Amino acid sequence: MSTTQSERLRGLLEPLVSAADLDLEEIELSRAGRRRVLRVVVDSEEGVDLDACAELSRVISDELDETDAMGEGEYQLEVTSPGAERPLKEHRHYVRAKGRLARFQLHEGGELVARILDLDDDGLDLEVPGVKGRKPTARRIAFEEIAKARVEIEFSRKDKKEEEA
Repeated sequence: MSTTQSERLRGLLEPLVSAADLDLEEIELSRAGRRRVLRVVVDSEEGVDLDACAELSRVISDELDETDAMGEGEYQLEVTSPGAERPLKEHRHYVRAKGRLARFQLHEGGELVARILDLDDDGLDLEVPGVKGRKPTARRIAFEEIAKARVEIEFSRKDKKEEEA
């Protein structure tokens, strides 16, 4: 998608997403056969449910129909959340992932899987799980050390409510 079209779509969609108390995370325009697919990824502090995606999809669809932002031709609109293994790109993503296990690819090379305990403007305080019965260790990494980061799915993760009880 061209920068101009991307900026135009972002300018058109951001107020609609904000009005629904959501954050616009990503806009992706791709091809699926003859048709184009516009994928709009949204999120919030509390997450996004299916009803919110459906309602926002109707609002965005109406707006796109009233403008020529998508040009001529067919397109499919998808409004979705980042998913369970969401990428961590902005500070607010790390805030939302506090307490979660994440996989970090580091600029210096190597990979790290650790739980996000706390964060500030400069970096993260992590708990690296112990291996083979060893105790977990604390580690601090700066944001500039991180090449990529993604939340890890935990099937045996205790719910926060259980931990607080």
